Amino acid sequence: MAFLEFKNVRIAGMAAGVPKHISSNLHPDEEDNVSTDYSPEDFVETTGVKERRTSSTLCTSDLCYGAAEKLIADLGWNKQEIEGILFVSQTADYILPATACILQDRLGLSIECYATDMSIGCSGWLYGLSSLAALVNTGGIKKALLMVGDAKGRVKGRRNPLFGSAGTVTALEYSENNSPMMFHFGTDGSGFDAIITPDGGSRNQITDASFQFYEYEGKKIHRLQSRMKGMDVFSFGITTAPKSIKKLCEHFGVDYNKADYFVFHQANLKMNNFIVRKLKLDSAKVPNSLHLFGNTNGASIPMTIVTQLKEQLRSPQKLLCCGFGVGLSWGTLLFDTDKDIVISDLVELEDTETSTYVV
Repeated sequence: MAFLEFKNVRIAGMAAGVPKHISSNLHPDEEDNVSTDYSPEDFVETTGVKERRTSSTLCTSDLCYGAAEKLIADLGWNKQEIEGILFVSQTADYILPATACILQDRLGLSIECYATDMSIGCSGWLYGLSSLAALVNTGGIKKALLMVGDAKGRVKGRRNPLFGSAGTVTALEYSENNSPMMFHFGTDGSGFDAIITPDGGSRNQITDASFQFYEYEGKKIHRLQSRMKGMDVFSFGITTAPKSIKKLCEHFGVDYNKADYFVFHQANLKMNNFIVRKLKLDSAKVPNSLHLFGNTNGASIPMTIVTQLKEQLRSPQKLLCCGFGVGLSWGTLLFDTDKDIVISDLVELEDTETSTYVV
């Protein structure tokens, strides 16, 4: 069983960056070019996604960079003391090199810096956090940044009105005998094709046919766009998340009802409401950011914390977080914040056409 516990790591701070442009699902403009089978009103009522942040020029790394600069300044950290970067995304800058390497240079960090990427989706913040926490927990790395996000607008084609672009940064630091971070993970690769981008990897390389539109579940898409078996994913989410939460709490001997807040992956409102009912939770303890930012994939949990719990985290809180989706994979985390955690204000970035890191 994939249970992990780290006692020498604290979350020092969190930040999030989004495009400044707001796309409304109730009043989509021509630039949005969204595709849905529902009326705008029905779509918003079902999914909870009233608006999203979108950009045709900003990459995930741009959003993470903006959030990182803000968070580092707010923490008062010396950049030369940051010894690790983990970038978690399905929309990296390039196939090669790792985007974390670019961000190390762009942020002006020391060249004595551990930097690598992880390709995973909806559960990405949990997987990334556990991986980086394992490194910090040893004391070999004292300060590190976890960068998680996706910029779906950079993928050409019709925009899915469910998804928004975001980049988040979580700052970790070595802290002996801190309150534990407790994780539970799982993977069911038999459902690998439930959410998939068929072409572009080494299994199915890009050809002219990759750009040809075809109909999938009533929508026109091409093979370089992600596709989803909606009902399979819905069933997976409402079943797996409650089980994972219960398994984690049973393993570590804690009562999940003692958590101050429950932060779930922002898949869609209907799915999360099912989970709330299954666990018999007080909905006031389950913040949502879907209405403002949509489904931001792996960034959705830290995005919700930054934008919905900033005031509450001025005092220590116990948070239970659960992410689930592409893979199929899932992860659950229980941890305590302290009074010194820094939650930066949301960073909004203008579209840009130029970058030093374009070749």
